[in-house]
Amino acid sequence: MVQVNENYLKLKAGYLFPEIAKRVKLYSQSDKSSNLIKLGIGDVTEPLPKACRDAMAKALNDMGTSQGFRGYGPEQGYSWLREKISEHDFFSRGCEILPEEIFVSDGSKCDSSNILDILGKDNSIAVTDPVYPVYVDSNVMTGRTGDVLEDGTYQGLKYLAINEDNNFLPELPKSKVDILYLCFPNNPTGATITKEELKKWVDYAIKNKSLILFDAAYEAFIQDKDIPHSIYEIEGAKECAIEFRSFSKNAGFTGTRCAYTVVPKNLLGFSSKNEKIELWSLWNRRQSTKFNGVSYIVQRGAEAVYSLEGKKEVRGLIDFYMENAAIMKNKLQTAGYKVYGGDNAPYIWIKVPDQMTSWDFFDFLLQKVSVVGTPGSGFGLSGEGYFRLSAFNSRSNVIDAMERIITI
Repeated sequence: MVQVNENYLKLKAGYLFPEIAKRVKLYSQSDKSSNLIKLGIGDVTEPLPKACRDAMAKALNDMGTSQGFRGYGPEQGYSWLREKISEHDFFSRGCEILPEEIFVSDGSKCDSSNILDILGKDNSIAVTDPVYPVYVDSNVMTGRTGDVLEDGTYQGLKYLAINEDNNFLPELPKSKVDILYLCFPNNPTGATITKEELKKWVDYAIKNKSLILFDAAYEAFIQDKDIPHSIYEIEGAKECAIEFRSFSKNAGFTGTRCAYTVVPKNLLGFSSKNEKIELWSLWNRRQSTKFNGVSYIVQRGAEAVYSLEGKKEVRGLIDFYMENAAIMKNKLQTAGYKVYGGDNAPYIWIKVPDQMTSWDFFDFLLQKVSVVGTPGSGFGLSGEGYFRLSAFNSRSNVIDAMERIITI
């Protein structure tokens, strides 16, 4: 008799986005659904940069020749891409991240889940609330939590509330926590963190021998020069942090799949006997065993992001989506909504009207004006009363959606 992983049975009824898809599908069967505008899932809409397309086309042609053909590549990523990442994303900002500390992958979502493979199940874990659901669900799936409680939280996880009262910045845990998930610019709230605030987390982690899992998937959208793009801009971070990055949102690789994770070589964990263990070695072993690497063609496309033309085109994409965010924020605020985010991140975080739950507001917008967003409660208990809209869409759709919303 085959037994299942019963940790999956602890998961709440449906992952947030499949539940949204289910409701949208039902609505789509009605007569009113022909002009549906989706501002829910953070998926990009604009074409891949020409520099990336050209590089991928050349790589594809290379694969059609005996001299240019590539089979299995290095599981960690080709050295020429890792060198470009090291130079442009880190050394250019004063962060001494070496190419060998960079692991190219098919997505930061995957890596933020897979990193648990190298971490013990007895670690205490803290997440912000609201939170990107993958952080929580991956811990549930791997048996690191207890059962789900009536309020939707899980036994065994420490939740750090972020809301209007604390300017959407979590407070340091009062007690020792082994693993801390941080995401800045934040998904879903769009909040950012200063170097001074981030230094407090690094100091806490060093003091308590904790590990920070830092999701910087939206760093390219930062507009404020004083906001850090990487946790490694903070002194001491290489001793306590792993960082996740992605080409999905800045260069439009959501369907192409390319990202990377940074694991510094001097980053240590501990065995049950209190022996010091290099996390780099464990992650390298994990990737070599369970991952065959990102395709040569895709990695050539990612490399082109760092060319002069690629940088210009990527900047254009970022500016386009941030202009969308500015339009959304301005229109909603003018209409009387209390709005957060949208200044250094492509997400708008709205306070829902009084007497409505976040799912009520979801259904209200869907039924009244055929606009899809994301209910805040899907991101956690503290997300109730809020609603996320994504700036990833065409300009005409964004303008149309805002006009619909502000007229109801």
